[in-house]
Amino acid sequence: MSRMFAAVLVYEAASSRRGHEPLFEETVTLLAADTAEQAAERARAHAEARETSYHDEDGDTITWSFRHLVDLVEVGDPLGDGAEVYTRHFRDYRAYLAVEPLAS
Repeated sequence: MSRMFAAVLVYEAASSRRGHEPLFEETVTLLAADTAEQAAERARAHAEARETSYHDEDGDTITWSFRHLVDLVEVGDPLGDGAEVYTRHFRDYRAYLAVEPLAS
């Protein structure tokens, strides 16, 4: 019987433009799997399938690459209104604010 897992995945966007600072994206992706190991394999496969390159409006090449599977947790049932999809704990609130611009 499949269970639901939330995978926290990090991607990086790089550009061929000189001086470009990389942009990172963190996603929480839901995956059905029988085991945590299978969910991790599916998460990596999903992330690698999202890798892409394209040219932006200035002709620079933008490349999105999978960087890291940060975390993988089983999602509790039922999955409905008010369900918590992903939870993480941390001790250093200042460090969190330093990397989370939407919190300020």
